Amino acid sequence: MRTLTTGRLPALFGMLLAALLCALGPGAATASAHAALTATDPADGSVVPAAPQRVRLTFSEGVLLNADSLRVLDPRGARVDEGRPAHVDGKSDTAGVGLRSGLSDGTYTVAWQAVSADSHPVAGAFTFSIGAPSKTAAKVATAKIDPTVDTLYGIGRYAAYAGFVLLVGGCVFAGVCRSSRAVQRIAVGGWIALFVSTAALILLRGAYTTGKGPGAVVELSLISDVLATKPGAALLSRLLLLSAAAVFLAVLFGSYTREDDDRSPGERRDLAYGLAIGGAVVAIGLAATWAMAEHASVGLQSWLAMPVDVAHLLGVAAWLGGLAALLATLWTGEAVPRAAVRRFSTIAFTSVCVLVATGLYQSWRQVGSWGALTGTEYGRLLLIKVGLVAVLVGTAYFSRRWTGRLTDRAEPRKPKATAKAPRKSDASPERAAQLARQQAALAKAAGQRRRDADEGRSGLRRSVLAETAVAVVLLAVTTLLTGTQPGRAETEQKEAARSASPANAVPAEVKIPYDTGGTNGRGTATVRIAPARSGASTVGVTVTDPTGRAVEVPELDVSFTQAERKIGPLRATLKHIAPGRWEATAFQLPMAGEWQLTLTVRTSDIDQITELRNVKIN
Repeated sequence: MRTLTTGRLPALFGMLLAALLCALGPGAATASAHAALTATDPADGSVVPAAPQRVRLTFSEGVLLNADSLRVLDPRGARVDEGRPAHVDGKSDTAGVGLRSGLSDGTYTVAWQAVSADSHPVAGAFTFSIGAPSKTAAKVATAKIDPTVDTLYGIGRYAAYAGFVLLVGGCVFAGVCRSSRAVQRIAVGGWIALFVSTAALILLRGAYTTGKGPGAVVELSLISDVLATKPGAALLSRLLLLSAAAVFLAVLFGSYTREDDDRSPGERRDLAYGLAIGGAVVAIGLAATWAMAEHASVGLQSWLAMPVDVAHLLGVAAWLGGLAALLATLWTGEAVPRAAVRRFSTIAFTSVCVLVATGLYQSWRQVGSWGALTGTEYGRLLLIKVGLVAVLVGTAYFSRRWTGRLTDRAEPRKPKATAKAPRKSDASPERAAQLARQQAALAKAAGQRRRDADEGRSGLRRSVLAETAVAVVLLAVTTLLTGTQPGRAETEQKEAARSASPANAVPAEVKIPYDTGGTNGRGTATVRIAPARSGASTVGVTVTDPTGRAVEVPELDVSFTQAERKIGPLRATLKHIAPGRWEATAFQLPMAGEWQLTLTVRTSDIDQITELRNVKIN
């Protein structure tokens, strides 16, 4: 027989590489992003000349809104929003609310909260001013998740993942490798954990998304609102699928595994095929309740990310859940057939091959860049997962070595138990039952000593125990990853925040004296670009005479040129809005940098002058 060190070394190297690539993926429930606020209208910190009709927010992904998702407060703290918040033009990644008419000048505060399409709550606030900033602004506290609810919700999510892993992995191990009471306890325990945690998540989710305390978990209105959302419908569907899983467990560990079953080989084969198909459908459905409601369902290539996420979940469950089933079997001292261990080894290797494909794709989808691995919290957690998976695969190497030794050893024959028959005077039913229990205990202890003396079996048990311990920590890190904003989204949010920061929203103002040489040919043109950043801006021009009084001119033209990049001239289409005032809205400057501003003023049929200035655009 080939040894592991000669025949399996290339395969082991492939497993290590696969696991590292898998670790760069998001784990059991991979993500595209939490919703990040990418733009607001009016812009954060901006000053607008007149009151807008509504406030609009744009996010990096779709969001779910409720009646209190947007609140607009005047400088005294009174609400001035009107109507129910809604998506603008039907776009799920936007939120807007109307404003009352007749708003006075001052600083207004917009407080917002929503649930991103990946099921995570987000909240924040920003300000804008009408006319000019006021001395005071409303103070608001953005909605925050209650710490107790947050902790309980995190525990519930971890228990749900663990329950799914144990349920699916235990059933795969029982159907393919070996069924026993220990494996049954693993699978049934996973079903119970998944059912209880899912029910708890339904109760907790309302308080989790609205920032309320633990007392809100029993509010029927919140539960009704939760079930009306996509994440709530997914949780409810999971409970329904678990009812089908209960029937599957009853058949798998009932009539299918009974040794006294009187079915013919053909009937047992048909039952096995039916169980395999039914179990696969239920397992895929359970995995889809995560994929279709969380990160994989939104963002880049969601049509591909969801089936990839389902495959990733099933691969993790078959590997780690089967590992738990194998450990439970070894721990009880039951004899494990050599073929069963080798079949599980094949399942584990196949699972890792699935994980390499899904993990590589998800790492690209979620991280986006190498810099995000160290520059974001999500990336740092991924690096921790890389180390844990490397340890897990290294431990699996020793398990494979012990498996190889196990195949070279024959199972020791169990000696027949002998016991001295009780005398008739002592042969009471109670005494006979006591002696039977003692004999069974002695036989079990003797069998345990013989199995412990088997070096291969004892070493395999220790190695599998170490693997399981690492897997428990790995699952915890994976749960943290599913609740952390992915690196790609965090990077995009930081870039959006920099471009939308108040510093970048400050307008640029250039005063340009001119003299056309004719009558009334002297004056000053003040050009204002608000905000002074790339993208859409408003260009305003005010023309005054030497005394500072607004004056009219027959022709006025403004354009911008980026000489280094050979862009322009870009002409601003100015509209006359008041005596001595012109304005161009939604004027686009495609990039930041130093731009040349060209101003042309004509004060008569023959008197005209062109002035050049430089202006910095952020």
